[in-house]
Amino acid sequence: MGKLIRLELYNFKSYKGHHNLLFGDSYFTSIIGPNGSGKSNSMDAISFVLGIKSSHLRSSHLKDLVYRGRVLKTSTINGDGSASINGANGHINGDDEVAGSHDSPQERNDPKTAWVMAVYEDDAGDEQHWKRAITNQGASEYRINGSVVTAQQYNEALEAENILIKARNFLVFQGDVEQIASQSPRDLTRLIEQISGSLEYKAGYEKLKEAQDEAIENQNYNLNRRRGINSEIKQYQEQKREADSYAKKADQRDQAIVTHILWKLYHFQKVIEESGAEIQRYQAELKEHRRGIAKYESSLDEAKKDQAKTGRDVSKTERNIKKVEKDIEEKENSLVPVTEKIHLTKDHLMKGNSRVAVITKEWDGRSDTVKRLTKDLKVVEKAEAQWETEFKKLGQRSGRALTEGDLQEYNRLKEEVSKRSSADQIKASNLERQQRADEETVKSLRSKAEAVENQVRKLEEDISGIDEQKRSINDQIKQTTKEIEGKKKEYNGMTSARLRSAQNRTELDEKLQEVLTKLLDAEDGRKQSDKEMRMKATIADMKRIFPGVRGRVSELCKPKQKKYADAVSTVLGRHFDAVVVDDEKTAKECIQFLRDQHRGQATFIPLDTIQVKATNSSLKGMHRGTRMALDTIDYDKVVDRAMSYACGNAIVCDDLNIAKYICYEKGVEAKAVTLDGTVIHKGGLMTGGRGREQNARRWEDTEVDNLRKLAEKLQKDLAALPDSHRNAVEEETLQGELTGLEQKLMYVREEAKAHERNLTSKKNELDYAKQELAEVKPKYDERLKELEALRKNLKSFQDAVSEVEDSVFSNFCQRLQYENIRGYEAQQGSLQQEGAQKELEFKQQKSKLESRISFEQQQLQETKSRIKALEDRTSQDQALIADLEAQKDAISEVSDTLAAELEQLQDELEEQKNMYAVKEQKVSEQRREVSKRSKNVDGVMRAVAGLEAEIQRNAAGRYALLRRCKLEDITIPLADNSQSLDQLPIDSITHSDPDAMDVDEDPDHSTIQPTVVQDYGIEVDFEDLDGDLKENSDEKLEEELHEKISNLDDELKQMAPNMRAIERLEGVESRLKTTEKDFEEARKRAKNAKDDFQEVKDQRFELFNKAFSHISEQIRPIYKELTKSASLPLGGQAYLDMEDSDEPYLDGIKYHAMPPLKRFRDMEHLSGGEKTMAALALLFAIHSYQPSPFFVLDEVDAALDNANVAKIANYIREHAGPGMQFIVISLKTGLFQGSEALVGIHRDQSANTSKALTLDVSENLPAKG
Repeated sequence: MGKLIRLELYNFKSYKGHHNLLFGDSYFTSIIGPNGSGKSNSMDAISFVLGIKSSHLRSSHLKDLVYRGRVLKTSTINGDGSASINGANGHINGDDEVAGSHDSPQERNDPKTAWVMAVYEDDAGDEQHWKRAITNQGASEYRINGSVVTAQQYNEALEAENILIKARNFLVFQGDVEQIASQSPRDLTRLIEQISGSLEYKAGYEKLKEAQDEAIENQNYNLNRRRGINSEIKQYQEQKREADSYAKKADQRDQAIVTHILWKLYHFQKVIEESGAEIQRYQAELKEHRRGIAKYESSLDEAKKDQAKTGRDVSKTERNIKKVEKDIEEKENSLVPVTEKIHLTKDHLMKGNSRVAVITKEWDGRSDTVKRLTKDLKVVEKAEAQWETEFKKLGQRSGRALTEGDLQEYNRLKEEVSKRSSADQIKASNLERQQRADEETVKSLRSKAEAVENQVRKLEEDISGIDEQKRSINDQIKQTTKEIEGKKKEYNGMTSARLRSAQNRTELDEKLQEVLTKLLDAEDGRKQSDKEMRMKATIADMKRIFPGVRGRVSELCKPKQKKYADAVSTVLGRHFDAVVVDDEKTAKECIQFLRDQHRGQATFIPLDTIQVKATNSSLKGMHRGTRMALDTIDYDKVVDRAMSYACGNAIVCDDLNIAKYICYEKGVEAKAVTLDGTVIHKGGLMTGGRGREQNARRWEDTEVDNLRKLAEKLQKDLAALPDSHRNAVEEETLQGELTGLEQKLMYVREEAKAHERNLTSKKNELDYAKQELAEVKPKYDERLKELEALRKNLKSFQDAVSEVEDSVFSNFCQRLQYENIRGYEAQQGSLQQEGAQKELEFKQQKSKLESRISFEQQQLQETKSRIKALEDRTSQDQALIADLEAQKDAISEVSDTLAAELEQLQDELEEQKNMYAVKEQKVSEQRREVSKRSKNVDGVMRAVAGLEAEIQRNAAGRYALLRRCKLEDITIPLADNSQSLDQLPIDSITHSDPDAMDVDEDPDHSTIQPTVVQDYGIEVDFEDLDGDLKENSDEKLEEELHEKISNLDDELKQMAPNMRAIERLEGVESRLKTTEKDFEEARKRAKNAKDDFQEVKDQRFELFNKAFSHISEQIRPIYKELTKSASLPLGGQAYLDMEDSDEPYLDGIKYHAMPPLKRFRDMEHLSGGEKTMAALALLFAIHSYQPSPFFVLDEVDAALDNANVAKIANYIREHAGPGMQFIVISLKTGLFQGSEALVGIHRDQSANTSKALTLDVSENLPAKG
């Protein structure tokens, strides 16, 4: 292998201009230099020229690698070769934007390009020049021997010399050793993958593995599909055989059903014809009986009309009474606020008058005050004038007055004194001013000290008194609180008992009123006819005798809201009184019971045989004002079929307009019923009027008894409650006492709080006063001493001046008969001072009185304005009271009129009620007369009703059978001229018109209506029916026919075949062919994917395992060699351990190192030096696999002690040679002193650049070994 001869740098990082780093023939070269000289930049230069990205060179952009003198001039070089700006957070690799922000000439001339060239000598001795430059645009340019090449060509040339850029196994940057020592097993796996080159297969491996898994999954899916289809084919073949057997058995069952239906239809038709002939015979007999009672029925009709007219008059009068009562109530209600306003206004007026009286009295008092003050002002002015006169006289009497000559002489002598004693006068004058000031100060301090002492004494007395009051108040609080707690406990007990009683009474009253209201509404107009009472008794008997009887439709359902009552009763129509039973057998037994007991007739709805058409779901929600009739009632789900049959597809509409819109405009073929009972039938016929009120009320019959029982229970509970007013007086008294105690407690607590606040304030004042006294007394004593000294000093100067004055004024004083000049000046000065003081006092008195008079006059004017405003407000209140009194009189007059009208209407109502009772009595008499003559008619009617019921029962049975045939597609033989079963409606009954409105029967006017049986033109052909079946109508025969059908049904139910098995068998066989084809294609794809994946897997495993095996073999001797010493010749042990031997690149590789004389420990538990030695051993072992011609190490010895550094140096010396060149950057003497050549890097501050020197020391080294 070749070697690196030299490295040329141009404007690269801290190297300005062109520089050479010579390695020469040395195989162990050390790059040394002080911190900040640029050593690590040489490592960056080697990495840069070998194609390493700038992000690994401590720079974010290539431009950052270009030399920047403007930065270096104001910066210091760090240990790693980077530059930090002095006084700022700058860096040599700063942003271009910042670098361009300066505009000095030096900065504008910074280089824009840089390059590094490595000169390499290959095995043949030829030199190769590898050059990488940074252009003006900040891009890389690659050259080999002067020729520009691409990055890929440049990389291929390096790989030709076994320099693998991707593996980077020849470069160890600063800090890489610590990183390698602390890396995880997976990181070590990735490192070996990079070294081995197996990492290039990772993407293809993962892609092909995913494709293989997907193909295998698809293969398994198609395999399972094929197995499932084969299983389905076997299943459907078996089901086909079962279906053929089932079809044969079903034909037998269908023929048995047709025979049974024909037998029943034949006997239904026979009974209908016989009963019809019997009814015709009774018709003539009934006509004769009716002629005899026609006259009495006419009289009864007249009496009913007369009674109805009177009833309408009573109702009208009652409505008028209610209207008048409402008007009276409104007037009385309107009178309440008027009366209240009058009362409030009068109170306001009374308060206003009282206020006027008070303010008027105040005005009088202020007027007197103004007069008195004016009088006092005049007295003061008079006294002032008198004093001025007396003062002038006094001035004339005091001493003799000086002449003009005397005054001139006095002034001349004064000037003479001033000349002779000017210095002493000035000093005396200054001392007098100071004395006056000090005297005022001393006086002030003495007054303040005395005041503070008095204040301290008073505060101490106040605090003592407050403490005594506080103790007394606290005793009162405790006593009052104790009394309140006792009273509260007693009051709460009484209140709780009263509230519970009142609450129970209120709840019971509300429930009782609610029950009574419901009971009153339920019983209103509930006069049941004898026929209805007999029917209820009959239904009760049938329920008791036959367990399958559910009850009448009207009893089994109830409208969800009261407003639906009329509509639902109209929808139910003839089914309203129909009886619901569990099965057809129960219905027959009930009919026989009615016939035997002569209980009349009834319609029955058997739940097992009734044919119910499915509800048309499209009718739901058609309009916001419509809903299905079935949705407006509540019922038990057990009778759902009966309710569906009775209601059908009928629609309940809010009003007639909605019903017309649904039926006429939308064209919906369904019966529409409005809330008031109006009906629009399917055919468009409209029916209206009243006639089912009694049916709507009948729902409430079942609740009346329960309501009565509940009312009685509530009344008993109310009577058992205690009297709520029994303890009212005691409770009020107790409440008053409690309120008084609470008020007292509140006042006492407020007083206690006030005392506490007062006590705190007094204590604070006392503390402050004592503090102030302590400060004032020393000041007073000090000032007093200073004043005494000042007085003595002043007296000496005054005595000197007095001597001069006595000498100068001796003749003057002798002539004017004064002892000395000072006596004269004192006399004249005191008189003037007294006059000025007196004049000042008069001025102050006059000013005070004038100010007081002005204030009182202003207050007097404001008081007058207030009196005027109150008088105006009083006038307004009087006017308002007059208006309200007028309104009250008017309302009272109207109320009296209405009361008189009400009294008159009540008299009229009484008369009309009496008349109505007479009419009602007359109607009863006429009804009794008609009833006497109707007995024969009733007998005929009962007989006819029995025959009609028989016809209806058989007609319904015939219709039900025909309807069943239509719904279940049962084919029966029909006559040639018969209509088809398609003409048969499935929601109608055969014996009545489906669009006719049901009208309740009047028990007093029973008539025989011709019974019409609707056969819809359907005529059954009974020729195929055996003669024995036509003659025999016994129930045993029907049971035999039923048993035969039931047996065939049981056999069919047990078979339960899949009738679509043949069709599905063909589809499954077709799917099997497609699935077979898909499975074969999936199998081929899975095989190809597996082969492709296995190929890549083998290649990846081979490369990885080859590298791992080599490194694992080399690491043991390398680590041993690095850690051995003279005392420990065996050294340490190190080895690599795979976590997954099949696919090691998918899991981690653990690196274990055991230093000499130490037990095995994990890597993280080793010391820093031990980790570094282990990491270096791993790096040397990795480098030994596909080794590059040179190995560059940057300060790998930073964490090692001298002993370990010496071991590293020995190892490098032993292995350095042809094919293995070491370039080491180090500061440790123990490492670089054993190198063959030294490259020194130093900092030239004058040129602002890093420079290099090379020294060959190979001759001074001892020989190897």
